[in-house]
Amino acid sequence: MNQCQETGQTETQEEVTELVCQEADLKDGQMKEVTVGDQKVLLVHSEGQYSAVGGRCSHYGAPLIKGTLVGDRVRCPFHGACFNVRNGDIEDYPGLDSLPCYKVKWHLSQSLTATKRVKEMCSVVPDVKHTILLIGGGPASLVCAETLRQNCYQGRIIIITKDSVPPFDKPKLSKALNVESSSILLRPDDFYQRYGMEMWTKKEVVSVNPAKKEVKMSDGTLQRYDQLLIATGCRARPLTCPGSDLEGVKLLQSYEDMLEEKNVKFHMNDRVTEIRGENGKVKQVVLKSGVVLEADVVIAGIGVIPNSDLLAGSEVEVDSRKAVIVDKFMRTNVPDIFAAGDVTSFPLTIRGDQRVSIGHWQMSHAHGRVAALNMLKKSTKIESVPFFWTVLLGKSIRYAGYGEGYTEIIFKGKMEERKFLAFYIKDDVVVAAASLMFDPAVACIAELMARGQILTKAQAQAEDLSWLQI
Repeated sequence: MNQCQETGQTETQEEVTELVCQEADLKDGQMKEVTVGDQKVLLVHSEGQYSAVGGRCSHYGAPLIKGTLVGDRVRCPFHGACFNVRNGDIEDYPGLDSLPCYKVKWHLSQSLTATKRVKEMCSVVPDVKHTILLIGGGPASLVCAETLRQNCYQGRIIIITKDSVPPFDKPKLSKALNVESSSILLRPDDFYQRYGMEMWTKKEVVSVNPAKKEVKMSDGTLQRYDQLLIATGCRARPLTCPGSDLEGVKLLQSYEDMLEEKNVKFHMNDRVTEIRGENGKVKQVVLKSGVVLEADVVIAGIGVIPNSDLLAGSEVEVDSRKAVIVDKFMRTNVPDIFAAGDVTSFPLTIRGDQRVSIGHWQMSHAHGRVAALNMLKKSTKIESVPFFWTVLLGKSIRYAGYGEGYTEIIFKGKMEERKFLAFYIKDDVVVAAASLMFDPAVACIAELMARGQILTKAQAQAEDLSWLQI
């Protein structure tokens, strides 16, 4: 195999094993995982050509052989990231890095070392008098910055975040306990220095002045920009009932269930009307139904509020929930101001451009990329299919699409065995799907949606699910 371009490494000559040559008789549209040295390689036969890329997703290392191949794109079965099998480039998210790419040659092999690949990027050139300011320390800002550098933008890039650390892998906060901040950083500190990205931590933007093209920080300092990205995310919605200020009442920033079989009791179709305390601490929770629950700690996870207060008086348009309104190019109504991620309301392609707010890791990545390309006048629309996941007591649930307004759910598999696929139906069309222990069904559905295919209720009802390629 011949290693393709990889930042920071020289091009090497690496060859495939005789095993690959002998077992490369794949039908068009098929994949095979082979081992070269201690690395997994995905060998693909697509549209009459063989290609080979790294076999593990660059996000969390999932085996791509279990994913879905459609044309030149393979979608990760676990979290939905997509890669071009011709060049290894990441095409949809989550994750930042691309895959190592190899040219197939029919010789005896040695070994491979890379499991992922940073795309080539330029750095800042002091003589370029242009500044792009990115407000927010999440994946939307980071992907925007990286996309700018990948596309030869050599001006100044400044990322401003209230956090004390650079962008980090927030989903891991709800999946692992006692993690060190350094272990979940999306990029190490020297990455930003290498590619000329200024990272301003512990700073908060409190206002935006589009007329002067400047923002004001909480410490009173001003910073000018030529183009601006609002990627400030959302904050947890607080309780408003009496007692919500008692010690022991916490906000849940990242949702995580427990289940009834683990001694967790659900009170459905009910709500909290009061939290009672003693000596300033929580003691009881009163429900509308009259039920009184004893409690030492109350954790609230009741939705979010977009962090758009800094736009007050700026003429940037927000909707009734204070989400920043953008078009399919991530542009606001004010020239040179873009927005991305959880803070936005944007047109969703798979729902006929219905305006939605989707607060999820994968979509924030995609927003950041689209915003960057349009800042550079490379006209690109946001067309990603929402892809969610969560882990409950060691079980992974996948979800793709947008199910708001569904009227029916069609189940496949066995719910009691915790192995199922659920189709969400609206107007006789599949608008979303969820699964447990049914991979790669949801990844396949997401890819079909991404290609504009309408999935019907009749298909979901059919006993034969071969159309899912599972």
